[in-house]
Amino acid sequence: MNNLQKLHYESPIGIIEILGTQEAVHSILFLEDHHRNFLNTEAPPVLVECYNQLDEYFKGERQEFTFPYLFEGTDFQKTVWNDLMRIAYAETGTYKDIATSIGNEKAIRAVGNANGKNKLSIVIPCHRVIGSNGKLTGYAGGLRRKEWLLQHEKSFEKS
Repeated sequence: MNNLQKLHYESPIGIIEILGTQEAVHSILFLEDHHRNFLNTEAPPVLVECYNQLDEYFKGERQEFTFPYLFEGTDFQKTVWNDLMRIAYAETGTYKDIATSIGNEKAIRAVGNANGKNKLSIVIPCHRVIGSNGKLTGYAGGLRRKEWLLQHEKSFEKS
């Protein structure tokens, strides 16, 4: 991919790296190291908009994202990610729910695998997927972040 640029956002649960082009955001991932350049005014406007919308999300002011982003994955992964978008803010679903929803109820492990390959953390809400037993299961950003995100959304849920 040519001309990928990046910004870093310092969230309450760690540094988030935003990668993208002039046209769209390609990934939003938590970093484990502390290399950062934060908001730079020369970044493409779409990255700045992503940064600002993430900031609003973490302040409890935003529940949906509207900046342009790009799904990069297989057709199956894209199907799973699109289905993840149906899980409402502050709600949860299971891997089995998603497998059933996409018409392949035996694909629970494949759904989990696709979930783990999601490069658009928070925006494609893989943190809202839990095990059938109600327990938190894998999250690329770590279970402590998944738990924090779910509690954060519950605390700002519109009643």
